[in-house]
Amino acid sequence: MTLSRRDFGRLLAGASATAALTQIGISAAIADTSSYRAMVGVFLFGGNDAWNMVVPNDDRYAAYASQRGAIALKQDSLVPLTGTAFGLNAAMAPLKTAWDEGALSVVLNTGTLFQPLTKSLYQTRPDLRPLNLMSHEDQQNQWQGMRTREKNLDGYMGRILDRADAAELPPLVSIAGSQLALLGSRKSPLILPSSGSITRTGYNAASTDAAVVARQAALNTFSDASAFGAVTDLTGRGMSSAYAQAATANTIISSTTSVVDQYFKNPNTGAALTSDISRQLLRAARMIEARNTLGHAKQTFFVSQGGYDTHTNEVAVHASLYADLAMALAGFYNAMKALGLANNVTAFTMSDFGRVFKANASAGTDHAWGSNHLVLGAGLASRKVHGAYPDTAFGGPDDAYNDGRWIPTIAVEEYVGAIAQWYGVSATDLPYVFPNWATWNGGGRGPVPLFG
Repeated sequence: MTLSRRDFGRLLAGASATAALTQIGISAAIADTSSYRAMVGVFLFGGNDAWNMVVPNDDRYAAYASQRGAIALKQDSLVPLTGTAFGLNAAMAPLKTAWDEGALSVVLNTGTLFQPLTKSLYQTRPDLRPLNLMSHEDQQNQWQGMRTREKNLDGYMGRILDRADAAELPPLVSIAGSQLALLGSRKSPLILPSSGSITRTGYNAASTDAAVVARQAALNTFSDASAFGAVTDLTGRGMSSAYAQAATANTIISSTTSVVDQYFKNPNTGAALTSDISRQLLRAARMIEARNTLGHAKQTFFVSQGGYDTHTNEVAVHASLYADLAMALAGFYNAMKALGLANNVTAFTMSDFGRVFKANASAGTDHAWGSNHLVLGAGLASRKVHGAYPDTAFGGPDDAYNDGRWIPTIAVEEYVGAIAQWYGVSATDLPYVFPNWATWNGGGRGPVPLFG
């Protein structure tokens, strides 16, 4: 009998540790730090209005303030990105040190694209537009799956893992639940909770309830089985491996001797950070800290922060979200410096889409398209703003509508593809990881020059 990946997953579904911990396995080789790489994708769910995350701080500010209306940030509140014509939202001040150290970059007006689009092409060739623009689910899937004109059934992180050297399979870890980006055809991600430990649903070693005891005994027997036939043996070994991996992961995420925890503190109060995004990045930092113990030469992480669907009261909502995000990212960066890995780890933002430049009647913004993104890591080309800020005239050449829905000038593939190249994805594997790679690698297009 031949088992498909889906059928095998269903057989294992009864063991919740397996469902929660579909780990990719551990390489036999101990990682060489000099070649170690980790990429950390930070998905901002809801559609981040990054036009209020990165703001022009030169002559363009007057137009920005006029057009954004009630949600315009005061110019003197911006955190200057020294050497550029831009500033960050004041709530992102904790990232100023990373910028000054050359470890933070900005990528302007990025989004999902099937091919380069002008306004004229957008208006006259609907067949060249990404499907279902400005839809949360569709645009999230296109960012994670990298296909803009067809259904996405797997994701770019999973496909990176598919093509990894079998002797050095990098772990693929989500601390943000199950996500499309993680799905490949060969292996599955380790899914960690952002707090607490990995447990088996309904499992309690101390229970005396007859039904619980019987269920636990049956699962333990099954996971240790080797005499019930090939299918049962394969399934049992998978369960046994998952339980062992859960124990290993729990040891790492529950350690009381980690050196990275001390960096996840509020810079103003010294108190430990408690936001969900900080807990996720802390767990990623702990897994990176344990890379040699795990034998991982490469690691890939997916973390997330929600709340960015800011149809109302955007400025106040951003103040809270951006503060949590910036403190968490700054803590993560400082932890990587402490581990001597700041050059080896790159974190980068993703989001559904940008938002309309013109504020709505509720002091918020509605769904749009192109947006700005942050990349964090000491291996970056120092203090760069990549791409072009749009012509912000409503109805102008960069506006898909008449209210500031900017047509992206950098494709997601050019942005994330640059990080994938740095990570070590080969030129022959890039078209597999990014199905539309040929469109974005030639003819004057190509990966954003993020790295020094």
